[in-house]
Amino acid sequence: VQLVESGGGLVQAGGSLRLSCAASGLTFNWYFMGWFRQAPGKEREFLGALRWSNSNTYYATSVKGRFTISRDDAENTVYLQMNKMKPEDTAVYYCAAGFANANFDVVSGKYDYWGQGTQVTVSS
Repeated sequence: VQLVESGGGLVQAGGSLRLSCAASGLTFNWYFMGWFRQAPGKEREFLGALRWSNSNTYYATSVKGRFTISRDDAENTVYLQMNKMKPEDTAVYYCAAGFANANFDVVSGKYDYWGQGTQVTVSS
């Protein structure tokens, strides 16, 4: 299994950025694809997840309405669209794959596979 994130970088407050997570080696319909972030000195934070089998999504309250997760079946890629970004969004962002249960998993330990992370910096 391989998850490869891309799309991180520097963006001004109020701007937008789209992260990509190219996945391979998974039986996709069995998995959630989640997005997390970790800022320096803080714990890894759940942002949202997509159930691959039906594209249902679930978001953390902190990003709901600003961040959107989507997928491209042809490219086996999951996206995290981030809008109205804030300096506090600065972190390393990770995608992850976890075996899909009835309810969305928000705990990082429930996810089996992780990407390498991509840095996102929001300037004020």
